[in-house]
Amino acid sequence: MTIAEALLYGRSQLQATSPTPELDARLLLQHLLRVTHSYLVAHPETPLTADQTQQYRRLIARARQKEPIPYLIGAAPFYDCEFQVTPAVLIPRPETELLVERVIKWVRARWGEERPLPILVDVGTGSGCIAITLARQLLQAEVIAIDIAAAALAVAQANAQRLAPGRIQFHQGHLLSPLTHAVDVIVANLPYVTDAEWTALDDGVKLHEPAVALKGGRDGLDLIEELLQQATAKLNPGGAIFLEIGWRQGLVVYEVAQTCFPTAHIQVSPDLAGHDRIVMISNIQ
Repeated sequence: MTIAEALLYGRSQLQATSPTPELDARLLLQHLLRVTHSYLVAHPETPLTADQTQQYRRLIARARQKEPIPYLIGAAPFYDCEFQVTPAVLIPRPETELLVERVIKWVRARWGEERPLPILVDVGTGSGCIAITLARQLLQAEVIAIDIAAAALAVAQANAQRLAPGRIQFHQGHLLSPLTHAVDVIVANLPYVTDAEWTALDDGVKLHEPAVALKGGRDGLDLIEELLQQATAKLNPGGAIFLEIGWRQGLVVYEVAQTCFPTAHIQVSPDLAGHDRIVMISNIQ
């Protein structure tokens, strides 16, 4: 089997189960051969060894069973970096990049050169993609990352060691409970999938990604509500909270936020599909 034949085989095998069979086949072959896309294009007649052919067929078979490509290759893109991912952490999504962009914009507008950058905490850090990106973009900020799962923290710490060494403090615990002092900015992409939505999720998500990072209870808001209640005692005056939410949760999260922070400015922003996705609670006194 040559590179060209492998790509054709992979694409044909994945057509029935993947919306991007050509891309998936290419990513798996690049990972297996440890080469770039340009190498595959330039060397279509290069033969695979018998062992490589067997390994590629196994990878394609796993992908046909909807095992996510990022788990198969051990990496996923986010913002301007590649992050290590394992089944212990959620695969980073483009929607979460919008959350990070909103935080960066708010901090840069509010914290100028005349005052130190704030203390930020990423709650439920998972792969660490949010905390690490913020540390890389806001170089003078103090960044804290919290997760309840030791396995997730291990992935995040490995990513931080490679992408933002020495920049992030990691803590294991439930939501804001590990914090010993108040912070200026709280960022969280917590589980927000409702019980009803969980049953309808694609098998690639439901069977392979960590349920603890997705399931948010009957209405999807169990942890979001608890976080906002905890934040009333953990946020410095003038601070802000940034949340990623489910597409039907904008109004109810707005109301919960208003109850917890009655004098704050609250804004619900859409994602690229026009659905409610980001909640910003700012100028909290």
